[in-house]
Amino acid sequence: MATNAEAGIAAAGERVGRYRWVVVAMLFAATAINYIDRQMIGVLKPTLQGEFGWTETDFANIIFWFQVAYAIGYIGFGRVVDLLGARLGYTIAIVIWTISHMAHGLATSVTTFAMARFGLGVGESGNFPAGIKAVTDWFPQRERAYAIGLFNAGANVGAIITPLLVPFLVLMFDWRVAFYITGIFGVLWLVMWWALYRHPSEHKQVGAAELAWIQQDPADTSTPIPWRQLLGIRETWAYALGKFFIDPIWWFFLFWLPGYLFTRYNLDLKTFGLPLAAIYLISDGGSIAGGWLSSRLIKAGRNVNYARKLTMFVCACCVVPIFFAQDISNVWGAVLVIGLATAAHQAFSANLYTLPSDMFPRKAVGSVVGIGGTVGAIGGMGMALFTGYILDATNNNYSILFAIAGSAYFLALAAVHLLSPKLARVDRVED
Repeated sequence: MATNAEAGIAAAGERVGRYRWVVVAMLFAATAINYIDRQMIGVLKPTLQGEFGWTETDFANIIFWFQVAYAIGYIGFGRVVDLLGARLGYTIAIVIWTISHMAHGLATSVTTFAMARFGLGVGESGNFPAGIKAVTDWFPQRERAYAIGLFNAGANVGAIITPLLVPFLVLMFDWRVAFYITGIFGVLWLVMWWALYRHPSEHKQVGAAELAWIQQDPADTSTPIPWRQLLGIRETWAYALGKFFIDPIWWFFLFWLPGYLFTRYNLDLKTFGLPLAAIYLISDGGSIAGGWLSSRLIKAGRNVNYARKLTMFVCACCVVPIFFAQDISNVWGAVLVIGLATAAHQAFSANLYTLPSDMFPRKAVGSVVGIGGTVGAIGGMGMALFTGYILDATNNNYSILFAIAGSAYFLALAAVHLLSPKLARVDRVED
């Protein structure tokens, strides 16, 4: 039964201001732009393969260098965000990724595309460390999973927009112009970010009641924890290994699904956009539902450990049907099965992203997220090369790849549970 104090806090939550949700809307928009820029190479894959004669291995090598940069940048941006804060950290990230995104329009070979992708990977690696840092600053623990789920849903909106917008731009202009036009979105967002975002304690739009709501958790007087100490903590690796198992699957979905729909169902630039957009529309619901479910369980009195892990287990079960995707002859049947898997990924990811703020002091959150992102990107590097090899060796048979996808989330949950059975708080770190 809730105490009177807890009841008072819950009631206050209904009366306070709502500016923190404006922050979520900005993070949502940034994540959507992030994924438009990221996914364009996958949507344009058949066009670029036709123009440049790429093999699956050539494409995999381009993706590989994005992953290398993402791995390097993610851990670096985790520390940058902890030291400089979300406002400046996000600014640095989006400037780098927008310039690199537009540079794709100048590329003429596998090497120059790989160079542009490398720059994009460095910049885009700052999106989630900065976003999660902003959520940690602006939301109490009870709302964080839901807030992260909402802004993480921007990934799916970006993935929905891309296959609808990019073919139109290519048909109206060409693929090079498509990179220039979509690059303008990042510039517009940056103007909005500097105009609207401040730390809640410094923001004129945040009243005393909303600030009290945001700061309801016990005061955090911690100092940043050095990486060498974080790397020796089991809870760091609980998060990082979770990312290692699931991030490569999302990269696989993002970069290879367009080509899969092209080859498996004989679609083209005009017809593949709607099925692909439908998959990510389904995913969008998963991102929100995953954050909502664990937050709902906490509100109902369950502890954080139970709420996060039960939600992740349900999500892992929902990915299993993708084992059979290769055998589905109807494109819309495949959309439902693959869409369920991508929705489950997003729901699982929303809860996994919340674990650093559940377990670590605020000033360590960005660094832990950075370590996990780097480990996940290392897994993605291996998955990219493996995918290119398997598709060239099996004449574009995806069965092995879908089987790996169907197993990965159980492995991730097992790693989280074995390394952190109770999701215990890391309140003090010994040298």
